[in-house]
Amino acid sequence: MSSDPFALDRPRVRSSFDAAAAGYDEAAILQAEVRARLLQRLDEVRLEPRVVVDAGCGTGHGARALADRYRKARVLALDAAGGMLRQARQRRGRWFRRPWLTCAEAEALPLPNRSAQLVFSNLMLQWCDDPDRVFTEFHRVLAPGGLLTFTTFGPDTLKELREAWGTVDGHTHVSRFVDMHDLGDSLVRAGFAEPVMDVEHLTMTYGSVRDLMRDLKAMGAHNATRGRGRGLTGRGRLAAVEAAYERHRRDGRLPSTWEVVYGHAWSTGRLPAPPGEARIDLSDIGRR
Repeated sequence: MSSDPFALDRPRVRSSFDAAAAGYDEAAILQAEVRARLLQRLDEVRLEPRVVVDAGCGTGHGARALADRYRKARVLALDAAGGMLRQARQRRGRWFRRPWLTCAEAEALPLPNRSAQLVFSNLMLQWCDDPDRVFTEFHRVLAPGGLLTFTTFGPDTLKELREAWGTVDGHTHVSRFVDMHDLGDSLVRAGFAEPVMDVEHLTMTYGSVRDLMRDLKAMGAHNATRGRGRGLTGRGRLAAVEAAYERHRRDGRLPSTWEVVYGHAWSTGRLPAPPGEARIDLSDIGRR
């Protein structure tokens, strides 16, 4: 077991999203907005994929939109939470006419090498401990010239909540989010070419901290870090968090910052070498 307090408890992540699945769509307003923006960015790319992978498909809205966009493609919708997939199965549409829903972790996709032309992933990566491993797996399943497009959350996400809890105790209460530049480096290590990264900050406002926490719970975004406190949160500690958060109140509302990172990169088709080894494509070797 990892000694890193920010390492994720994978069973807790899955069970949280399982429990939230039925009411997820009603609470996940931000996720829906970011998904729409990520889909819109595909307008700028000329692509005719035969196989599309929606990694972290949630309740299936992205997969359905991808099927509508790429009508000749087979859309594979994958998620680690069975509850989310059950909700997706209830969405009868063109993309569901074949058994394309699969329960799988992003670090171990049940797909052959070079079998897809597009991997789409909306706000899933932050629930994985090792971006290098995930990107390497994405690169493995993409054919040469295939596209990865994704979103995740950056370090400023929930900074107000993190600061408020920091005044109360030393436990981890908010996940650690990876910086945009580090994600770009990770893409290169995984074998991707021409990574393009950018970021935007979105703000949600709430009447109280408890409203924010209620929304997070409804979205399945429980604290799943291994360094979290294991006991119940007492009234005194919660009151202290509320008092610390109050300094952010503006115009009668409490802001909640979400740093959204967008990335896309192209597959080179070259699988990265194991540690300690180097691989050279024969086409890169010149003649004397």
